[in-house]
Amino acid sequence: MSREFITQNYQTSLCLTDIAKQSYMSPYHFLRAFKEAYGETPNELLIRLRLEEAKKMLITEHVSISEVCEKVGYSSLGSFSSLFTKQVGIAPTLYRRKLWALSSEAYRFPSQAIPACYAYHFLKKHGK
Repeated sequence: MSREFITQNYQTSLCLTDIAKQSYMSPYHFLRAFKEAYGETPNELLIRLRLEEAKKMLITEHVSISEVCEKVGYSSLGSFSSLFTKQVGIAPTLYRRKLWALSSEAYRFPSQAIPACYAYHFLKKHGK
């Protein structure tokens, strides 16, 4: 239940106390139980979800880095950029530039960045 809550609300401001309330636990007990059950803390899950979405948006949408930052739930561009760089290994602008350079069509996922199994299921689902 709490994992789904985080997944559905990752773009909003979430705190451990609010997430723990969803499971009727104290924050400390919830944190321990969540980590044991899923192998990551709620904050690690939140960061992972936000950055996965940010990476998709940076490649597929022609919006500013600030807009991506806001849409995935961060209020500070500096914090978002620092976290992105730490987790991904390069800054968001450089990430976008490098992957767009691989693509022959602007603002679309380059084929080298899409796992073949995902592309197959996507095309099959959309009747292409």
